[in-house]
Amino acid sequence: MRILFWTPEAIQDRVDIYDHIEADNPAAALALDERLSGAAGRLIEHPGLGRPGRVAGTRELVVHPNYLLVYDITDDQVRVLRVLHAARQWPSK
Repeated sequence: MRILFWTPEAIQDRVDIYDHIEADNPAAALALDERLSGAAGRLIEHPGLGRPGRVAGTRELVVHPNYLLVYDITDDQVRVLRVLHAARQWPSK
């Protein structure tokens, strides 16, 4: 069985997104964070849920119209690499 691993970058993305939304709407920030957590958890059993990523070897799961999880899969892990706003340039040039 695979385990879920959040990279430090993904954790920081998640904190930054939460803080940004919470300033205007704490309930929406919590709801989005729970949605991110739930979607990442589903990847353990269904790692192919996302589409092939823009970076070779990655996949992208749209969690909300504005946010996506960038992740990769190994034999024993699903690694969440980044949590990005859909409008963000990825990968950065």
